[in-house]
Amino acid sequence: MRRIAGLALVLALLAPWAAPAQERFPDRPVTMVVGFPPGGVADVSARPVAAALEKIWGQPVVVQNKGGAGGAIGTAFVAQAKPDGYTLLMALASVSTLPVADELFNRPPAFKLSQLQPIALVTADPPILVVPADSPYKSLADIVAASKAKPGSIPYASSGTYGTYHVATEMFAHEAGIKLHHVPYNGGGPALRAILAKEVEIGLLGPSIAAGQISAGKLRPLASWGAKRLPLFPDVPTLKELGYDIEYYIWSGVFAPAGVPAPLLTQLREAMKRAINDEAVKTALQTAGSPIAYMDAAEFTRFFEADAKRLEAVVRKIGRID
Repeated sequence: MRRIAGLALVLALLAPWAAPAQERFPDRPVTMVVGFPPGGVADVSARPVAAALEKIWGQPVVVQNKGGAGGAIGTAFVAQAKPDGYTLLMALASVSTLPVADELFNRPPAFKLSQLQPIALVTADPPILVVPADSPYKSLADIVAASKAKPGSIPYASSGTYGTYHVATEMFAHEAGIKLHHVPYNGGGPALRAILAKEVEIGLLGPSIAAGQISAGKLRPLASWGAKRLPLFPDVPTLKELGYDIEYYIWSGVFAPAGVPAPLLTQLREAMKRAINDEAVKTALQTAGSPIAYMDAAEFTRFFEADAKRLEAVVRKIGRID
């Protein structure tokens, strides 16, 4: 018995060395990648969420802007990252259209949707069509008439080829039977600056990006892509009101690389839920004109898969566009 007791004591003393305690997550900084330059919808969503996660985790959460190719460069970076929770992505709806665009142009895909693990939906807002405040276009009908009179004469800004604003604008142009001139920029922020500088005549923007400029009297909103009018812009009609059967939303959501272990995925989901419920996050996004539309991983995954199929069908219908 004394031998057994002695052996038990030795094993107890050796246990910490034989089986290390489970590592704490995170024990170092986390990176949240945004596939666009600062100032766009994804960036506006990422920064307050990252700040809330810092408080929850007690570790820095660094927002890293990796702009280019309509968000494909940043998305591919995360898709190929180690699934250890230390590299996250704040993506937009355009994440679903980029692989289809690569296929249409016979290019190797920058990433596959199967390489991404949905964690949480953060916001979902319809884009709005804006023009400079002194633009001759007073209504959507004015734009349609001018474009039909001279096809391709009206330049519009987008956040990148086959990005969120590009696809949404071409959906409208296709439905209206008009030809617009696409001018791609490297994200929503640069697109906004192009509209303000009158490098282009029209453009789509997220409500959170356009609100300040509209309030300042620098931009005029003409139409919304939502099912109903935005509370922030009650006088702006929807496309459906104007006779176009189009509904489209710019959503932002957090993803991790596919293959995250189940226990870590649970931790990420719980942390995101706490972050979304942080009053500072709610206030920041509400003030920006992009209120929270939270979905947990399971619900977001179903939404993401259905939305991806819908957008794939839209892109294939539109076909190859420049």
